[in-house]
Amino acid sequence: MRWLTSDAAVAYPEALAAMEARVAAIRSGDAEELVWLLEHPPLYTAGTSANPADLLDAQRFEVFQARRGGQYTYHGPGQRVAYAMLDLTTRGRDVRRFVWSLEEWVIAALARLGVRGERRAGRVGVWVARPERPPGPDGAPAEDKIAAIGVRIRHWVSFHGVSINVDPNLEHYRGIVPCGIGDHGVTSLADLGVTATMADLDLALRAAFDETIGRG
Repeated sequence: MRWLTSDAAVAYPEALAAMEARVAAIRSGDAEELVWLLEHPPLYTAGTSANPADLLDAQRFEVFQARRGGQYTYHGPGQRVAYAMLDLTTRGRDVRRFVWSLEEWVIAALARLGVRGERRAGRVGVWVARPERPPGPDGAPAEDKIAAIGVRIRHWVSFHGVSINVDPNLEHYRGIVPCGIGDHGVTSLADLGVTATMADLDLALRAAFDETIGRG
């Protein structure tokens, strides 16, 4: 199991090519599992379930077909992307369980930074309650998404992964309906008043990994 952190922003096509190569090498036994921590330049990605109507401003940033599960999402500076290339043959070959464990990983990491992340039925990702805001039109409590999850599995090796907002420009989300959910907002650690840095989050992710996903 290896961890890699890229200090400079990584172009999305470059990251896709690197993940494809790593997945093939893991499957053939020529490489160990990898969690890759990075940031991307500003861009939108479309998952396999993306609705074209959810791309509100196609001219704002480049749009890439991600070939992962999920819908439209944003990546950019100030957002930690964690790509998890893991052998699921040692983790039960259960895709739903794996997605659950990715959510649990993020929730446990956020807890180390003093943030309560939560799941919501029918919505993949991690959410934060916003009791300081009034309820929505339907009376539901206000809440924002802080982390998105989108994965692909090939021959029981995973790739893509999670993205967690540390301090991105949240205005950049206005060009899409994030993950196809228009009734809720998007937040970040900085927006919540948390002063944790990207390095702080990285340490929390590493500390929480074994207790939630493990080494297989």
